Amino acid sequence: MKLNVVMVEPEIPQNTGNIARTCAATGAKMHLVHPLGFDISEKSVKRAGLDYWNKVQIEEHESFEKFLEKYRPEENNMFFATTKGKHVYSEPEYGNKEEVFLLFGKETKGLPEDILKKYIDRTIRIPMREKLRSLNLSNSVAIVVYEVLRQSEFKGLEEISSYFD
Repeated sequence: MKLNVVMVEPEIPQNTGNIARTCAATGAKMHLVHPLGFDISEKSVKRAGLDYWNKVQIEEHESFEKFLEKYRPEENNMFFATTKGKHVYSEPEYGNKEEVFLLFGKETKGLPEDILKKYIDRTIRIPMREKLRSLNLSNSVAIVVYEVLRQSEFKGLEEISSYFD
């Protein structure tokens, strides 16, 4: 399965660096949708991603509209992460898909409301206590990415550590 993590207008460089590291570790392709709230070459982005930047495939998009033109939701297995999601993130059957796109919005606002309404049946959420806004973005990405990978039986990832052999 090809896994795509789409960051729509991320604002915090450390989150993007951490997400890049998750993408490198899992083989997911990272999409960065502009405008970004920082310069991708900033030290804080690089520091959070450590030495994994050369191990992650990154595709940049000029705008969310351009991304949606290239990868049409109607033609792709796209899931929109939001605290207002209709489905718990573990409900969709990701494991039987050839390619999956996971979309995450900016830290302060999330994904555009009109998109969430249009694709309400493809919205996913991570359960949490009432009256809390949200989890950290990089933690949310990791939770959902690993659920997708779990459903596909972690194909392509190291199964047993050889550290103690």
